[in-house]
Amino acid sequence: MEIEIFKKTTRQYFEKALSMHESIATHVGLSGTDHKYLGYLIENGEMTAGELAKIAGLITGAITGVIDRLEKCKLVKRKFLQSDRRKVIIVPNLEKTNQLFSPIFKKLQKETEHLISSFSTRELEVVHRYFESAIKIMDKVSKNLKDTNGI
Repeated sequence: MEIEIFKKTTRQYFEKALSMHESIATHVGLSGTDHKYLGYLIENGEMTAGELAKIAGLITGAITGVIDRLEKCKLVKRKFLQSDRRKVIIVPNLEKTNQLFSPIFKKLQKETEHLISSFSTRELEVVHRYFESAIKIMDKVSKNLKDTNGI
């Protein structure tokens, strides 16, 4: 396989993944961005707005708008610490989130598992190595852009 064909397919994969997640978000009344940040909360559990902002790569002012929109949809709630009322913990509403997203992701997961099962162990190892390495490259580029405003 030519490298250019592989690179084109990789770009198409990432574009389709983004497009699909945007469609999923729109289907349940969210923006793709809000859906992504809700995913961070689901994956990592409750956290402060500052912690979410750090994971998301946003400033805390921008994350406040995200939290406001998610709270309006009853997908998260703010919990004030009794020991320090200034500190707010963002708590994902797992029941509501599952209610909205489970039907969509069950079908996606089933089809994805069917696809994965069609690969040999060796093929899966190669694909896994590619994605792990690509993730490291993207992390490095993102970090360099944040740290130095350049690559």
